[in-house]
Amino acid sequence: MIRALGLTISTLALAILPASAIAQDQIIRVGNLLTDAAAQPSGPATLIVRDGKIAEIRLGSETVTEAGATIIDLSTKTVMPGLIDLHVHLTGDPGGDFWKETTEPAEWGVVVGAKNALITAKAGFTTVREAGSSQYSAFSLRRGTAEGIIPGPRIIAAGPALAIVGGHGDVSGFTEDVNNLLSSGYSCTGAVECAARVRKASRAGSDIIKITATGGVLSQQGRGLNAQFTSEEMQSIADTAHSLGLKVMAHAHGARGIEAAARAGIDTIEHGTFADEAALKVMKANGTVMIPTLMAFKGVSERLGKGIYTPVVEDKIRMTMGRVGKAVTQAKQLGVPIAFGTDAGVFDHGRNAEELQLMVDAGLTRREALASATTIAAKTLDMENEIGRIAVGYSADLIALDGNPLDDVRKLEKIDWVMVRGRVID
Repeated sequence: MIRALGLTISTLALAILPASAIAQDQIIRVGNLLTDAAAQPSGPATLIVRDGKIAEIRLGSETVTEAGATIIDLSTKTVMPGLIDLHVHLTGDPGGDFWKETTEPAEWGVVVGAKNALITAKAGFTTVREAGSSQYSAFSLRRGTAEGIIPGPRIIAAGPALAIVGGHGDVSGFTEDVNNLLSSGYSCTGAVECAARVRKASRAGSDIIKITATGGVLSQQGRGLNAQFTSEEMQSIADTAHSLGLKVMAHAHGARGIEAAARAGIDTIEHGTFADEAALKVMKANGTVMIPTLMAFKGVSERLGKGIYTPVVEDKIRMTMGRVGKAVTQAKQLGVPIAFGTDAGVFDHGRNAEELQLMVDAGLTRREALASATTIAAKTLDMENEIGRIAVGYSADLIALDGNPLDDVRKLEKIDWVMVRGRVID
């Protein structure tokens, strides 16, 4: 029957395989290969990408050819793993008009997010953690980039943040009937209700649980930056999330809120602005990771005094500015793990890599800063066997640039070429 149809066995096999299984290999000629933040650039190399993963690494300048393969010539560039930003808000842009919550539908966030996903990927960030959005906008972006419909990074999405009623992350600044109408449905009071909100977020599709453990800078509530959830509420959130296989990320500025969150077993502290020695020692003891987001403060400081922020927000910004970066310096001294996150969306998307120099200014070495955005960030996501370095079997998340970022991390502020999961970002 097969002979009668004029087909060979191999032809028939190819006919029934999915398209992804017979995709052309991509051969990438590299001028200088940096496989890992802990390594040194190894000079010329060839990478073979197959089905979105690194299939082979050949060191040296030998010309590799393969029938039907796509050749990508980066022989004048340094090629390294794509960067990871653990704190972004793709579905929003910077601004102080809090009242826009009443005029813009949640669907608009997907439109804005598609724009920002491309900008972020072109800036060299091939994986991001979306740290708070409307109910489904980030989940839609996550699917769009995963399926290649929207060009952009891999997205780990939190969805709406859990908040106390009237706290940072809850809707405030309007009359009560409008506040209630705009509520995300994720505020909670008491351990039982907070556990229920975690389960609701898990059911909705959250990859990670985001909470606002303390007051915040850009919200309209002016109650300071101290702890908002009780210790019992945070313990309930952490225990419930972990029972579901989810980690918890906590927006936290005030020292006692940071300490309580770390003691409860929450996995990462976002911002950590006023962390003191007592709080940092609890973080160290519990393996809690600090995500400094220094660019957030640089971004808001650039907008001060221009009528962009309301008076209550301007007061909180000015209160924080003298502390920015000091907790990072002390965290390094105490051995607290530090991973990369920026709070992009508070400042213009695409500037994410400027965080690296701010981390160096705060006391990290250039190699430590680079690791924070690659291997350490990957470990924080429990994805250290998939992303964060260039190795056989890892996702083909690659960037190309001029020069050596281990000599100057600001080289990473200009990226010439990006690949995410084997797809070139144009």
